[in-house]
Amino acid sequence: QVQFVESGGGLVQPGGSLRLSCTASELTLDYYMIGWFRQAPGREREGVSYISGSEGSTDYADSVKGRFTISRDNAKNTVYLQMNSLNAEDTAVYYCAAQNLLLLRNRYDVSEYDYWGQGTQVTVSS
Repeated sequence: QVQFVESGGGLVQPGGSLRLSCTASELTLDYYMIGWFRQAPGREREGVSYISGSEGSTDYADSVKGRFTISRDNAKNTVYLQMNSLNAEDTAVYYCAAQNLLLLRNRYDVSEYDYWGQGTQVTVSS
């Protein structure tokens, strides 16, 4: 059974940094698109960043470009999200998700992803 273990969330002051990790079991990253999504209270889940497990291409939401960096370590079956210059609007529960590259039609569509982590809370506050 595919599982994700997410870690790295927490409380950080505005302008600070966090690095989230997402480690997959029973899933080989090489064949999947991995996305980081977030959901703030009262808001819909939104895509933050994406990385292809095969060739490593990346994509970012406009709201995080230049501040967040997604990367992968296929040997460790782990995807990372380095988050810098955090602000209050980044406060949310962050989830990693995966979909097989052969099945994926639209990386930006939350409903396209079959496998999800449990989420990790990120709170940006002074």
